[in-house]
Amino acid sequence: MAASRYRRFLRLCEEWPVEDAKRQRDLAAVLRQRVAQAFREGENTPISDPEACDQMYESLVRIHTNFYKNKYPRLKDTTFTGVTVEDCRMILATDILKQMKDMKKGTWKRLREKFSAKTPEEDSK
Repeated sequence: MAASRYRRFLRLCEEWPVEDAKRQRDLAAVLRQRVAQAFREGENTPISDPEACDQMYESLVRIHTNFYKNKYPRLKDTTFTGVTVEDCRMILATDILKQMKDMKKGTWKRLREKFSAKTPEEDSK
């Protein structure tokens, strides 16, 4: 029975696309890591709580298939601020977030990082 659960999770991982714009923060990437951790022995992995495993799988399938988005359709595809889904995706991209983080730094800190031989991580230790 563990083999079929493992195959179902693998199939779900294959179907779930990885967004390159959200490096290290993408749900698909986290899902792949968690499946790899949970099924370390592959099909031979013993499952301590099969009901919880099945429930987790069903929940992930509902997220992947947009079950609730389809069940409760929205009248508009914008937020209360008027921002569209595409605008939100662009804002939440890793590169944009990094640029915004760099903009928040003060002038002194940016100059110090630019001319310092140490990396900022070493400097904060």
